[in-house]
Amino acid sequence: MLVEVLGGRCLLVASKWDDLEQWMEGQRLPRGFELLREPDWVEQYVRKMMTKALPEAAGAMIGKGLATFSETRHFVLVKINLPEGYEREQLKLLVREDRLRLEGLPGGKNETIKLPKLVKPRVCETLLKNGLLRVKLKKRPTNRTYHEVDIRG
Repeated sequence: MLVEVLGGRCLLVASKWDDLEQWMEGQRLPRGFELLREPDWVEQYVRKMMTKALPEAAGAMIGKGLATFSETRHFVLVKINLPEGYEREQLKLLVREDRLRLEGLPGGKNETIKLPKLVKPRVCETLLKNGLLRVKLKKRPTNRTYHEVDIRG
């Protein structure tokens, strides 16, 4: 759990999205609830609810401006401004299909960056120059084919 203080209020931010995703995969949901298996949809829904309830807190949850994104047809490009005092040898970049995790930042900190599109984690290029880390990730193609499923009844 992560606790942030915003404007005199304490905000409890759960960092358990992975646990939620695993739990949802194992659930048998009634017809029409398949959307709840999509972690991006759930995260967007929670973010909208937070924005309505606590607008200043929701703004802090969205990000602190560490990374900027751009997209081409086949790639997601991420530019990460590294904080002063980083050591190149200590940096470690971990890539998942929906986010990046940057470890070894000054003060032993780690940063998780949510990606705007799903990517192929093994297809990645990086370049570190003048405190700017550029990451080029290949987008994961969407599967637009239909699969026939047996209907019981």
